[in-house]
Amino acid sequence: MSAGPTREFFDPVRFLSNPSTGKMGFALAEAALKVGWEVDLVSGPVSLANPEGARLHTVVTGEEMFLKIDTLFDTCDILIMTAAVMDYRPRDYSAQKVKKTGGGLVVEFDPVVDILKTVAARKRDQLVVGFAAETENIEAHARVKLAKKNADFIVANRVGVPGSGFAADTNQVILIGPGEAVETLGPGSKLEIAEQLIARFAIDLENSL
Repeated sequence: MSAGPTREFFDPVRFLSNPSTGKMGFALAEAALKVGWEVDLVSGPVSLANPEGARLHTVVTGEEMFLKIDTLFDTCDILIMTAAVMDYRPRDYSAQKVKKTGGGLVVEFDPVVDILKTVAARKRDQLVVGFAAETENIEAHARVKLAKKNADFIVANRVGVPGSGFAADTNQVILIGPGEAVETLGPGSKLEIAEQLIARFAIDLENSL
C-alpha cells in the first residue's frame, strides 16, 4: 500500500506537494492488518503513527516511492495506491536556496514516473487498486483512469468539500470496478470505509486463488 503525499524540490528549502495527510492509506493498512494480511506500507511524509504490524517504508519523492513499490510489487497479492503522488517535478534543482529578486519566477517541469501505470503493466495475478481525487465528473474521470492505468479498481472521491478528501477524518468514495460496476461507500470514518474496501478486495483475492 502507498500513502501520503510526495514532495518535489527545486532547492534545499522549497518543494511542491499537496494536502494529503496519509489518513486513508494508513486506515487501509490498519484494516488489512485486522483481517490478517501482511502489509508493506510505503508512505510519503506524514505525521501518523505506523500501524502496528505493518512494515513501514518511508520515502519523500515520487521517484523514491516508485523504486520502493517497484521492488515490492512482484511478490505482492494486491497493490493499493492511495498515495497522492506529485505528477510533475521541477526540471532544474538548485543546490543553493533561490533568492527572492522581487520579480517573477518561471519554473519548468518534467513528468514524474506514473507508478500505478508502470507497475500494473506487468501484473500477473495481482489485484491493482488506484485512488483518484477529483473535483468534478468523478465517475467519468475515474473510468478513464481505470482503463489507462490497467487497474482492477479505482476508488474515487471529491476533494474540496467538507467531510471528504484530504485531511478529513471522514470520507465518501465511489468504487469503480470492471464493466459497469459502481458502488458508493460512506459517508463514514476513513477506517470504516477502509474496512469495507478491504472486505471487498478480499473477496476478489479469494476468487482468484
